[in-house]
Amino acid sequence: MKGKSMLFAVHCLDHADGLPRRQANYDAHKAYLSAGTVKTVISGPLVAADGETMIGSLFVFEADQIDDVIAFNNNDPFAHANVWRQVDINPFLKRVDNR
Repeated sequence: MKGKSMLFAVHCLDHADGLPRRQANYDAHKAYLSAGTVKTVISGPLVAADGETMIGSLFVFEADQIDDVIAFNNNDPFAHANVWRQVDINPFLKRVDNR
């Protein structure tokens, strides 16, 4: 679907031993998102049941096509540092926004 901006949900789960790599690359990851070639609508870490331990990432990106999001995600410093063990990217239709 090229030419029309869409939303994409990106759900990433870390490797069991990924937390030290996540922490070591956190500043580079934030800088990468802020200078992104796709627009970050919302993002943040997924956490364990303790509400604090980071175990993954959740993003909603805006882009013209899924290939742009895949390429952007593949070039994220977390991807290069092998933080994520699983990444799922899906088109997303926002129905409710209570902000």
